[in-house]
Amino acid sequence: MLFRLWFLFAVFISGAVVRSPAQDVCPRGSIGGSVPEPADLRSKDGVLRVELSYHKSAGPDGLTRYCYLDKDGRESPTLRVKPGDQVTLVLRNELPATDAETHTSHHVTGGCADGQMTADSTNLHFHGLSIPPVCHQDDVLKTLIPPSSDPFEYSFKIPTDQPPGLYWYHPHVHGFNMAHILGGASGALIVEGIEAANPAVSGLPERVFVIRDQELLHPDATPVQTDSMPPPQVLRDAEGDILNSGTGTGKPAKDLSVNFVPVPFPKYEPAVITMKPQERQLWRVLNASAITYLDLQVLFNDRPQSLGVVAMDGVPINYNGNITQTVVWKGHLLIPPAGRVEFIVKGPKVGVRASLVTRTVDTGPAGENDPTRPLAMITADDAIEPQLTLPVAPATPVTPRTSSLSDVAPARTRRLYFSEEPQDPKNPNSRTIFYLTVDGSAPAPFDPSSTVPNIVVTQGDVEDWIIENRTRELHDFHIHQIHSQLLQWNGVPVDEPYLRDTVNVAYWDGVSPVYPSVKLRMDFRNPNIAGTFLYHCHLLEHEDGGMMGTIRVDPPSAKSVRGNDRTVGSSR
Repeated sequence: MLFRLWFLFAVFISGAVVRSPAQDVCPRGSIGGSVPEPADLRSKDGVLRVELSYHKSAGPDGLTRYCYLDKDGRESPTLRVKPGDQVTLVLRNELPATDAETHTSHHVTGGCADGQMTADSTNLHFHGLSIPPVCHQDDVLKTLIPPSSDPFEYSFKIPTDQPPGLYWYHPHVHGFNMAHILGGASGALIVEGIEAANPAVSGLPERVFVIRDQELLHPDATPVQTDSMPPPQVLRDAEGDILNSGTGTGKPAKDLSVNFVPVPFPKYEPAVITMKPQERQLWRVLNASAITYLDLQVLFNDRPQSLGVVAMDGVPINYNGNITQTVVWKGHLLIPPAGRVEFIVKGPKVGVRASLVTRTVDTGPAGENDPTRPLAMITADDAIEPQLTLPVAPATPVTPRTSSLSDVAPARTRRLYFSEEPQDPKNPNSRTIFYLTVDGSAPAPFDPSSTVPNIVVTQGDVEDWIIENRTRELHDFHIHQIHSQLLQWNGVPVDEPYLRDTVNVAYWDGVSPVYPSVKLRMDFRNPNIAGTFLYHCHLLEHEDGGMMGTIRVDPPSAKSVRGNDRTVGSSR
């Protein structure tokens, strides 16, 4: 008895969360349940202090789950900060140590947590923030926290010029990202103040929706027959992944959930979103999927409704010189993995059949199958009160940046391309190796032990990058630390002033002599980003399979020292 009391006291003073063995460490919502709002952790007096622990559990469905818990046991809380805030985040890796296969023998040095890239190590990436890519801030190349190690402290300042909007946090351990994200390891991060930048959202109720994918709960189920036609044949690639059926129907590659409320194949029993009748709200939607594309649409009695986009990838649309445009109205919203969209939606009248759906996305003949499916019913209820409401816009709104990135002359142009090949070229059924190559270099999968960056740029420069897709499936280009502006789509100029950190690159048809491409204007002017960080495809199977590279941003003083030096793989 005395020992038990001592144990409980020790747990109490340590701040640990006590759970019975029967309690699921990483709980999930009930199928068909109401969509909850994630817990909020807000900064106070310019400081956000957070304690998160990283956990793993086996759900009753047999699927492996990963999650972040705060010190009160709340799962994947939304971190809310203001520009200029100081963030101190202490992360404990509570995963059980196993004999998991080591992905690389590259040992970590340089002041960060010593460890190896294994299925049990972890770290954090603060996706979209322009904070330094260094130890204890936003480094994912050397920072690896093994199980049962000392708590690791992240400490950084939110830039004073960080655009207000939706960002997110997730682990970034090469070789194991897909498993961790499929398991649910992700959470939203919001830089407050969008109402000051864009008065169109002043005083609106807000909702945060994190849409995640996971392994199929019913992988052996047959797709539901539609329109008196038999379901399409389920095609698989060498890894056993479900390929795009090309029909808009059929078995999806992964199931989806909304704030951890699952909507599993094949019945797709939708979650429930409740709002006041005809109330205008700001929805902040994060696609935290590992490989699943979303094409969101709100339907009233099967008729698409207009959605008023106010921000993409954390940046209000009236930034980047686009000061006169505060809302862009769309009938549907394509959100790639890792993408975010913030938009105004109007609720239905009482009695109207309303729903949130994701439409089919053509990922290419070698891409995963993302069919049309419901996500949630939207019900009108006079009694419901919003949990979160944006402040009223100040009398003098914040003036966004009036200059446009497209008006800045690029220092140079680079060309990169996506490609794939079987591990054994003589056996097309062998596993696929994924490449993201700087033109002029030989394709090679990402090597975490290499100290030579693929690209070197100078802080203060602006560059144009042309990114080609030489594969038969859709890819999603993402770069850490910065945003970019889309200038051309397949060689055709586009008038899209919006900044983003994730961009789709269309798939190749297999015969055209010209590959699909995007041209991006890349902004390396922020002094916070000096250091080495990553660019990659954000379909995490591709990233884990090698479709990633490193970029080093040198301070301006290094430009004269480097002279005519050429970085390996660079197209200077």
